[in-house]
Formats: sequence, C-alpha cells, structure tokens
Amino acid sequence: MDSTNHASLDRLKAVIKNCPIIDNHAHNLLLPTNLESYPFEAIASEAQGRALRDTFKSLSHLRAERQLRELYECPNDASWDSILQKRAEWLRRDPENLIQKCLHGTHCILMDDGLGGAEKMQMFDWHDKFTPAPTKRIVRVETVAEGLMEDILRKATEEDLEDEKYLSDIWLSFTEDFEREIIGAIQDVDVAGFKTIVCYRTGLDVEPEYNEALLQVGTPFEHYVTRAIKKRKYRIERKAVNDYLVLKTLEILADSPRGGMSKPLQFHTGLGDADINLLQSNPAYLQPLIENYGNVPFVLLHSSYPYTREAGYLATVFKHVYLDIGEVFPMLSRDGQTSVLRQSLELVPGSKILYSTDGHWFPETYWLANKQFREVLQEVLVEYVGKEDLTAAQAVSLSKDILFNNANVLYDLRYPLEFKEMGENIQKALTWHPKPQSPTQVYDVQVFEKSKTENPSIEFVYVEWLDYMATMRVRIVPFAEFERLIKTGSRIGISQGNTGTLQNDGTTPAVNTTGQVYIEPDLTTLRRTHKKDPLVSATVLAFWRNEEGRPIEGCPRKGLQILLDDLSTTHSTSLLVGFEIEVTFLSRNPNDQTNPYSALTKTHAWGTLTPEQWLQLPFLAEIATSLADIGIPIQQFHAESGAGQYEFVLPPLPPLAAVDTLVQARQVIAQIAATHNLRATLHPQPFSGIGTAAHAHISLNSPDKELAFFVGGVLKHLGAICAFSLPEAVSYDRVVDDSWTGGTWIAWGTQNRETPLRRVNRGRWEVRCLDGMANMYLAMAAIVGAGLLGLKAGGEDFMEKDTPYNPSRMSPEEKKDYGIERRMPADIGSALEALEKDSDLKEILAEGLVSDFVAMKKVEQKMLADMPEQERRVWLIERY
Repeated sequence: MDSTNHASLDRLKAVIKNCPIIDNHAHNLLLPTNLESYPFEAIASEAQGRALRDTFKSLSHLRAERQLRELYECPNDASWDSILQKRAEWLRRDPENLIQKCLHGTHCILMDDGLGGAEKMQMFDWHDKFTPAPTKRIVRVETVAEGLMEDILRKATEEDLEDEKYLSDIWLSFTEDFEREIIGAIQDVDVAGFKTIVCYRTGLDVEPEYNEALLQVGTPFEHYVTRAIKKRKYRIERKAVNDYLVLKTLEILADSPRGGMSKPLQFHTGLGDADINLLQSNPAYLQPLIENYGNVPFVLLHSSYPYTREAGYLATVFKHVYLDIGEVFPMLSRDGQTSVLRQSLELVPGSKILYSTDGHWFPETYWLANKQFREVLQEVLVEYVGKEDLTAAQAVSLSKDILFNNANVLYDLRYPLEFKEMGENIQKALTWHPKPQSPTQVYDVQVFEKSKTENPSIEFVYVEWLDYMATMRVRIVPFAEFERLIKTGSRIGISQGNTGTLQNDGTTPAVNTTGQVYIEPDLTTLRRTHKKDPLVSATVLAFWRNEEGRPIEGCPRKGLQILLDDLSTTHSTSLLVGFEIEVTFLSRNPNDQTNPYSALTKTHAWGTLTPEQWLQLPFLAEIATSLADIGIPIQQFHAESGAGQYEFVLPPLPPLAAVDTLVQARQVIAQIAATHNLRATLHPQPFSGIGTAAHAHISLNSPDKELAFFVGGVLKHLGAICAFSLPEAVSYDRVVDDSWTGGTWIAWGTQNRETPLRRVNRGRWEVRCLDGMANMYLAMAAIVGAGLLGLKAGGEDFMEKDTPYNPSRMSPEEKKDYGIERRMPADIGSALEALEKDSDLKEILAEGLVSDFVAMKKVEQKMLADMPEQERRVWLIERY
C-alpha cells in the first residue's frame, strides 16, 4: 500500500477514534447509595437473576473483563474480584473522575429518564457536567401515563367505582392530562424526542388505526382503573391501553411538525431481558403503523437484534424510519457486533443509521459501548476500503454521520462538529490520583441529618443484625461516634466467625476464624426507640459487607433484597407482605422447677375479652401505643386461642421493609413485656395444645402471575422452605391435621386453613407454615426464590388444584384428583434433608448459604437433643 493510502487509512482511524459522539439513546446513572442495587456483571448481559450467573463464561463478559482492566489501570492478569476491588477504590476515592473518564468523547446524551425513579437515579441534567453539550430528555410515554394515573387515582376508593359516571370521568381526565403532557414535552427545549416500550408490555403488533384503537380501549381501560384502585399498582399491561398510548402520541406528534417532521418517537425493538416476548419484538410488526404516520420519525432501537435485517429493510424503504445500532455494544461478542454492523450496512443508507450506548446505571456501560463500537466500526470500514467498496473519504464521512451528524440533524440539535482528526490522541487516559482526605460515599447523609433534626436528643444507637439462627446481635454506639461513622463512610468490623455461631456462641462447622465482616447500618431503618428504653436511643438494622465494602450475598437482609431486585427487574413484579405477630405472655415462677412459667391470662379463647383479659388491656394498649410512637402502627390486636396468647397485626409493606418492621416490632413487644416482669415468647408451643405461628400475607403484583409464583414455585419447594420457616424441632408439633394450623399435606386452597398455603383472594396468599423462631429474612428469601423459580418455569396448569376440602379427610382418590401427593416434613431433620436435595432452591439462594445454615442447624439440634426436656423448653422460650 502506498503512502497516500496509508495516510488516508490513518485519517479514517483517527476520525473513528476521536470523533465526538451524540449518544442517541441512554439512561441515567445510579445514585451512589443505589450502586449495589443492581449486579455489576449485568454490564455485558441482558440476563438477570440465576441466568446472570453464567455470564462469566460468555465472550461478551470475557472481553469486557479484559477491557475493564485497562479502564481501572489493573494488571493484565487481574481477576474479576481484583477488578471489582479496584473499581470500588475508584468509587470511594474519586467517583466523578471515573464518570468523566467513562464519558470522555461523548458530546451529548439523549436520555430516556423513565427507567428508574428519582429515589434511585441521578436527574437527567446532573450528567451535563461530564459532556460538552447539555443532556436532552427522551420522554417515555408509558412513564408519563402511569404517573398521571397514579396522581388521578391516588385518593380513589372502591366505593367510587359504584358511581356509573366515575370511569368515564377518569377517562376524560386522563386523556386530557396525557395530551397536555405530551404537547408540553414537544414544546420543551430540553426534550429531544419520545420513546415507547410497548414492545415490553404487549408487543409491537400495535393497532395501526387510531379510530379503531379508540373503539377498543374502553373496557380494558376500565379494567385497568379498577385493578389500579384495588391494588394501588399503576403499571399499564393491557394491549388496548398500551396501543392507545402509542397511537395518541403519534397523533399529537403528527400534528406538531418541525419543518415537515415532528420530534422522533423511539421504539424499543428486539434485544431485551427475559420479560420481553421475543417473537413480538420483531419491528416488521410496525410496518402498518409506519405507513400511517409518514411525518413522524420512527427510531428502531437496539439494532432490533436479532431482527436487524428486518429493521434495516424498514429504514431503507421508509424515509422517516431510522435504525439505531446500540446495545449490542457490549452485549454481544466482537463477531456478533461485527455481524450486526455489516447487516445494517447491507441495505441501510449511512444517513439513516444512528449510534447509541444504551448506557445505564453504571458509567462503565457507556465506556465499554463506545470503545467496542469504535473498534468494530474501524474493522469493518477499513476492510470495505481495502476491498474498494468505499473510498477512505467516503468511510470518513460515513463515520462522522453515524457517530454525530445523523442524530444531530434528526433531533434538530444544531451542534457544530469540532475535533482534531489527526495528531493528538484526545482519548488519552485520565489517571486517577488518590485523594485520602475525601470521605467515602457510603451513606445518604441527608437521611441521617433529617433523622438527627427530628430526634435531637438521641444519645446512643443500637446497631443490629439478625444472624442465621435468628439471634439479634447488637453493638451500642454513642451517637457522636455513630455520626462520625456515617460521615466518614466507616463500618463496624466483627470477626467472620461470629456469623457461624449458635445462640449461645457455640461453634459450628460454618465458623471461619479468618477474616472480617463489616456491619453497615441501613439508614432507611433508623428509628428512635420507645419511651421505656433505659437509654435515649435509636435502633438501626444493618447489612454485612466485605473488606472492600461490597455486599456479602450471605447477609440475610442483602440476600432477600437481591432476590426482590431480580423479581422486579426480570418479571416486573413486586410484593407486599403483612405479618401477624402471635405472641404468648408468660409470668415466671422462679420457685417452681416443674412449672417455671404460667400464662398471663387463662380464661381465654380466640377473639374473647373476658374480665381477666380486660384487666390486661392497659398493658396491651401500652404495646400498641409504643409501636405507634416509633412509626409502627398496628392494624388491630386481639386474643388468640392459647392461654396468654395475643396477636398484633402489622400493615402490608414491601418485603424487606416488612421484615425490618416485624423485627423491630417484636423487640418492642418483648421489651415492654419485660418492664412488666413478663416474658413475651414466640415459642410455637409453650404449653401443650394450642400453637403459636407467624403467618405472612403476601400480595403479588401482578396477580395474573400468582399461580406460577405460588403453586409452580412456593408449593413445589415447600418442603425445603420449611427448613427456614419452621426451623426448630418444636416447630413440627404444630404440623398436625384438623387444628387449623395448615395440616400435614402439601396443598393449597382458597380460604382453606387446613392447607399450608392459603389463597385469600386474587393475588393475595397466606403462608401458614411459618413460626416466630424463623429468621424471617431467610424464610422470605426462600419463598421469593421459590416463586422466582416458578415464574421462570412458566405455565399455569399445575397438578395441585385449588382444594376446597380438608386434605386429611379426603380419600386417596380425591387427593389424587387435586394433585395432593406429598406430605409436609415431619420434623426438622426431614426439612433439612429436603433443603439439601433441592438443588434449584439452593442455587437461587446465596452461594454457600444453605450449606452453612444446614451445618449450623445440625449442631444446634444435637445440642438441644442432649438437653433434658424441661431445660430445652426454658432455653427456647428465653431465646425466642
């Protein structure tokens, strides 16, 4: 090759390497306090949950791993863990420099800020400081609609639905508000365009005629409103309603042209996570819609992978259709990315191709996408020049168009393209210089300051965490030291071995005598203690971290949160959990060795208020008001069936908050009882006969997935779940028939209290095989994990049917008809054996959790079995 050709190729490579990027589609970065809410390994994969564990063997991940070593300035042989440690160091010392490095070369970001709420994500204009031009918004129409419906229906009740004009009034209000919001966004200079995720919700087979969409939307909209009022969930998942939102947006855009064309509408197409219907993500479905709206630019996002050729055809034959070749960088291997770019260039004019990163959550997603796209673009164009399909000058022009010019024109941004094509390498690394004086960004200091202002007299903080054996461990920290800990980003170090000990600090095979666990207070749980606490104090629950500050998945709270995030992101599903606290109040008889306890009240039955019980109302009311004083209102309390037994009903909350509240409420109950010289015990059977449970009511949104979650998941794995939910030998004294305790058969039934899984009504279920000895974080994690397995398996037709009868009274033939074939574990040993054999449930829970838990339980059970019966009973009553 002569020197002229060499110079031409050098210029082409310099342009590809240095040309500024207009990122046509990306998302907000996470707030520092939410960086651990999503798995970092998802930067190179659309897999989620259990499927994400395999990403480490994918070519896309291995390539990203190699390139991240360069970003963080790691040795070439650094392991993934070493890479994460170096990343954590950057985030602690100089996070903004890391972001600046990752966004270097990006001129402007067009940001779909509808992916997450303000409580999780940085605001769109926060990103302006990292790019030469300000960030522009891409307005997600479904987010607009759902926000409006939440505002409209916030105070609505089911009684409102009885008014025959109510639904028509809601429709009128919504359509007027939606049109006003879209028009306002069109006029907003910060808004570059719009986006729809109808592909995720109901598919790209959108009704193409607006008038027909209007005719179809009425009844589905009414159903949506009714469900939203009843469930307080506003996600729109009805096809006719989703189609209407797209058509209405297109109608408004078509009436608001800018010089013949409106602001663009982006369509998610193709590549997405497991929540998408892959077949209906083919952009070919959009052809009738495209034909009907000729003055609205359609942007087909994410390379429409694996339907790139179909999208390319549409972008070629329709003047107003554009192909975005984003997200496959860095989600595919190099060959996959090259193939996508080649397929795009097979047919599509260079003026119709846009580039984007689909950067989201982590700044590294931007960096990897840009680095890999520039590499692949250079590889393909240099080859085309070498084969004389293009001249070097044409390749230079094409590169500038894809990276900058096409988006600049389409979105009417009017930015000048200025950069050095040759000479200085403007992509040079920004070196990190440690700043030891900078405090570590660990806590949301604003939350702390707000709590401090509201409770200025606090002198001590109880920092608490629940271990595997459901023992509350506590460090008492003077408030001044707690404030220092928060503001310097510090944590409390404990021995790794403490996580593997029993309730009496007895050792087990799970004890690891080497290493540290760092206790990190979760400020969202910070609440002052009740007025009878001997210290002017507050209590806060905590996460477990490792030495680098990263989450320990075996942490009971974090493990539950990981599964809930998986449920939300993979299946767009959330839960509410309401707990019933059943507790028995005991007086101690220190002089009676044969009968060391007596019940607080003996003239007692369910729902009664005898004179003896009536005399205890001031004590019970003190518990209720003490809980309310610290922000835990109870819905009701009443006598249960056993002597001295009462129930306090907590309100429904998201699962982690529900367990946190349960733990804190139980502490208050036990402490107030202690001030009256009483023991409040959660022992499942402190006296023979009546038992004590800890039922959980779980509501699923959306309820159309309830059978897959509860029957295909929870019921299928119920034997193994019992190891966590009924964790002691005495727990199984309640696993009996004909006692309203859930029975001995694995079955489910609507309003059937003789089954361990009771369906209360649509979307709401009660797990009855739970008692107060469980570590409820672990029990809920097992339930959620099993539900995730059910959702992943899919299907709604199960062998186990809705059982209207008491299974123990059914004949073998009747049981067979209802799919009742398995019994509940008869004892804790059987439950632990079921857990050890349930490979799917073990895999979805934190690595090593099951083996450690089982090892600890076996040592504990042997210790308890060696005790005399009376000593064992006292031991358990005093610890639970």
